[in-house]
Amino acid sequence: MAKKNKNLIAYCGLYCGDCFGYKGTIADLARDLRKELRQTKFDRTARGLSKYFKQFKHYDSCYDVLGLMVRFRCKRTCHSGGGPPFCKIRTCCVKKGLNGCWECSEFEKCKKLNFLEGVHGIGHLRNLRILKKKGVKAFLEAKKYWFA
Repeated sequence: MAKKNKNLIAYCGLYCGDCFGYKGTIADLARDLRKELRQTKFDRTARGLSKYFKQFKHYDSCYDVLGLMVRFRCKRTCHSGGGPPFCKIRTCCVKKGLNGCWECSEFEKCKKLNFLEGVHGIGHLRNLRILKKKGVKAFLEAKKYWFA
């Protein structure tokens, strides 16, 4: 098992080391699949198959989504400026001189964290509670939530 790195803990409590954008695996697979689809001219095959399978009528949209997935890559951690450039959480923590929201007494009620719920449910809040209660070292050794 790879050693967990405290520098991969985002301000919001998510662990960058678990992020598919940081790992790059999905981006690489999407890139490779798009390449294979182009080389085999699968768009032509999809058009022909769409007469028998209605899902192939959406082939172009699928290919476009794969293109987005190729670009969904984050080479830097949250603390080094990675992630969404508009992140109000990072801005707030930096302004307050905090390592993360877990050091703030108001994180349980903070509205800045709400935008994460669509993708992470309350995973980030669970992580923040562990970080606040047990500390960074224990968090790195414990289960980290990406979605809860």
